[in-house]
Amino acid sequence: MEYLDFELPIKELEDQLDKCVVIGQESDVDVTNTCKQIEKKLAETKKNIYKNLTAWQRVQLSRHPSRPYTMDYIKALCGDTFLELFGDRGFKDDKAMVGGLGKIDGQSFMIIGQQKGYNTKTRQYRNFGMANPEGYRKALRLMKMAEKFGVPVITLIDTPGAYPGLEAEERGQGEAIARNIFEMFRLKVPIITIIVGEGASGGALGIGVGDRVFMLENTWYSVISPESCSSILWRSWEYKEQAAEALKLTPNDMKKQKLIDDIIPEPLGGAHYDRETTFKNVQKVISETFNELKKLSTEDLIMQRMDKYSKMGEFKE
Repeated sequence: MEYLDFELPIKELEDQLDKCVVIGQESDVDVTNTCKQIEKKLAETKKNIYKNLTAWQRVQLSRHPSRPYTMDYIKALCGDTFLELFGDRGFKDDKAMVGGLGKIDGQSFMIIGQQKGYNTKTRQYRNFGMANPEGYRKALRLMKMAEKFGVPVITLIDTPGAYPGLEAEERGQGEAIARNIFEMFRLKVPIITIIVGEGASGGALGIGVGDRVFMLENTWYSVISPESCSSILWRSWEYKEQAAEALKLTPNDMKKQKLIDDIIPEPLGGAHYDRETTFKNVQKVISETFNELKKLSTEDLIMQRMDKYSKMGEFKE
């Protein structure tokens, strides 16, 4: 297990507990009470840390290297039923954007999401989860296919942003994202969107228009990352924690501003501490939400979706 800087007190207690157990196994000394005391202190420490996380700490958890990625969710939810589809039929297949057909609780879904890598080699292969224009065009092709066959869409968002390289701009990055947003507004099938990690800028919005939008508890959703915001405002990354607080990017902030519909709880410590529970929570939300959306007619579905996004940004002077 890799530990973040604010998790070091937990690491120290877990190390103490491991040593205590080893001493008990290798000697005749009864360490039962000592181990229980450490376990109690460990539980209290975890509770105090994870129940009082700052915005920047949630950003750190969303980037934890052990955190499950899009393909982990797909494999857990769909099992052997998932059939990955490739290519945008225009340029090439973008490995940062994955998608395909799969069944969850017996219902077929078109599942689309950004995929990050697990190590240096796969991170380069997946372009760190930053999709090019062909990735968004591939996503749109799959959504249009789902619409044609009446299959509901699930999008899983986990990206530090769309790829900002020169070649991406030359191939129309902005147009590809804008086209996706436009087309998703009028897609004739239900769309369920879940932010499972980072939700940054247009890279997230390119597959982020949904009838219902959810965030896992330790994720973030914002127009810009705290580091980039800090570098623009203060010419330094040192103010990233202050920027994270000001951006109001946590799930609670998003729900308060009515930019998302609900928050999916994670196990204590984050999704990586108990993947199975996290997958079950996500599956439950998907099934319940689809059962709610499938009752709506196509006209009502599109009307409610447009109305939902039209209301965003309202304010009173």
